[in-house]
Amino acid sequence: MGKEETYDEENDVVVTLTLDDGSEVECEILTIYTVDKQDYIALLPAEGSGFEEGEALLYRYYEENEVPRIENIPSEEEYEIAADAFDEWLDEAEYEEFYSDEDE
Repeated sequence: MGKEETYDEENDVVVTLTLDDGSEVECEILTIYTVDKQDYIALLPAEGSGFEEGEALLYRYYEENEVPRIENIPSEEEYEIAADAFDEWLDEAEYEEFYSDEDE
């Protein structure tokens, strides 16, 4: 996978990724989270982008001169740690959504 090319300043929730083959994919930012002092970002590719529906893409996240940047997670071990933390975030988000719907 490639790196972030553009950042939608008006919306602040959409990024455009340039993949290794040069194609671009619009993605929604699901969350930015921290594990062991390293920030990660979870992106959801737009429908029709060639990714499985609901498939999240995980990257390292950082800011350089106040510009958001992403990079590939360099090892399988680190990816598993980031993926486990993202799964926990999803579980918590689903739990909160379930119980907030009951209150209505």
